[in-house]
Amino acid sequence: MNIKSILLGASAAALAATGAQAADLPVAPEPVDYVRVCDAFGTGYFYIPGTETCLKIGGGVRVEARMNDVLSDGGSNWDARTDESTRFRARGYFNFDSRTNTEYGLLRTYVAAYITADNLNGEVLTLDEAFIQLGGFVAGRTASYFQFYTGDNWGAVLDQGFADYGETNLFAYTAQFGNGLSASVSVEAPNKRGQIGVTGLQLATPGTAGVALQTNIDGYGGMKVPDFVANLRVDQGWGSAQIMGALHHVYGRSLAPTDLAGGAALGVGIPGKGKLGWAIGAGATFNLPMIAAGDSFSIQATYASGAVGYVSSAWDGVGGASDGSYNAAGQLKLSNAWGIGAGFTHFWTPAISSSLTASYNKIDQAATQADFADINVQGNLVWRPVAGLSTGIELEYRNRNFKAASGLADQDTLAGIFRVQRTF
Repeated sequence: MNIKSILLGASAAALAATGAQAADLPVAPEPVDYVRVCDAFGTGYFYIPGTETCLKIGGGVRVEARMNDVLSDGGSNWDARTDESTRFRARGYFNFDSRTNTEYGLLRTYVAAYITADNLNGEVLTLDEAFIQLGGFVAGRTASYFQFYTGDNWGAVLDQGFADYGETNLFAYTAQFGNGLSASVSVEAPNKRGQIGVTGLQLATPGTAGVALQTNIDGYGGMKVPDFVANLRVDQGWGSAQIMGALHHVYGRSLAPTDLAGGAALGVGIPGKGKLGWAIGAGATFNLPMIAAGDSFSIQATYASGAVGYVSSAWDGVGGASDGSYNAAGQLKLSNAWGIGAGFTHFWTPAISSSLTASYNKIDQAATQADFADINVQGNLVWRPVAGLSTGIELEYRNRNFKAASGLADQDTLAGIFRVQRTF
C-alpha cells in the first residue's frame, strides 16, 4: 500500500465520523418573538407579540381597618350588641390598558375591576371601568363628564360631600382645541344619580289621600331619557379648571296609593308625567409647587334643580334627598340643592403628606320632605416608605342639620380608617 492510498483512506474515515456527529446535533430552534418595550405612551407598556398594540397591566392591594361612627347622636355603631363597630376590608385591583395609534387617532381599550372582601359581606366582584376610545370618541363605563373634583381625601366610610357616584355607562365625544382647552358632550345612563328617587304619596289616615311623603323611596319609572352632560375644560401647567352642566329627566311611576290599614286601592293616582331637572357646576385645581412639590388646592361649587345627585352623593339614610315629590294633587314638584367644597394636599417631605377636605351642601326638598344641610370635614396623614406603597390614617366627620320644622334630630358622625395600599 503506497502513501497515496493511506491518505485517501484516512480522509474518508474522518469525513464519515464528522457526518455521524453532525447527524446527532439538535435542530436549530425557530426564531422567537421576544416582548418589546413600548415607550410611546409612558412607562410600563409593552408590545403584544405580533402586533403594534401596546399593553400595560397594573393592579394593587388595599387593606383597611375601619372604626365606624363613635358619636351617639349620629346613631353610634357602638351602643348595641349587634352593631358592627369595626370592619376589616381587603380589596384586590387589576386593570388592562391597551393603546394603538391609528389613522383615526388613538385606539384605546381600558378595563378595571376589583374584588372586595370584609367581615360584613362575602367576596364581591365589581366592574369599575370598561370603555373603548377612538380619537375623541368614548363608549363604555367610566366617570361622568360632569364630574371634576371629588375631594382630596379617601372618603372610605363617610362621603366627602361631592357628586362621586363612581362610574356610569355613557357615549361621549371630546374636542381638543389646543393649549389644553377641550370641550366634551356625553349621553349618560341616569341610574347612578336618578336612584336618589322621586317620592310618592303616603296615606295620613285610612281611606284618605294624605300629604305626608315617604323618604328614601325610589319612585322613578323606567328609563325613558338619558342624562345629557357637557363640559368645557382647560389643563395646563398651573392646574386645571372646568365648567359643566347636565339635563336630567325626573320621571316617576304611575302609582295608585293604597289604604295602608285596609289594603284597598284609592282613586287618587300619581300620574307618570315627568319634568326636566338640571345641574350646573364649576371647579378648579391649582398646583402649588412653590410651597412643596406635589401640593395642590382645589375648589368646586354646584347647583341643581331636580337633579340633586349632581351636587352630592352623601344624601342617603334617614332624611335622604329626593329629586322631587308628588303632592296630594298629583303634581310633581322639584327639589333644589347647592354645594361648595375645597381641599388642600401638602407634602411635608417627599414621602409624607396630609390632605384636608371640607364641603357644605344644602337641599330644599319639594313638598313636605325635610330640608337639611351637610357639613363634611376629613383629614389624613399618609406615609410612602417606598414607591408604590402607602400607609396612613384618616378621620372623617359629618354634621347633618335638619330644618327645625321637620322634627328630625340633627346628626353628628365621626369615623376613622387605617389603610395600607400597594399599587403597581
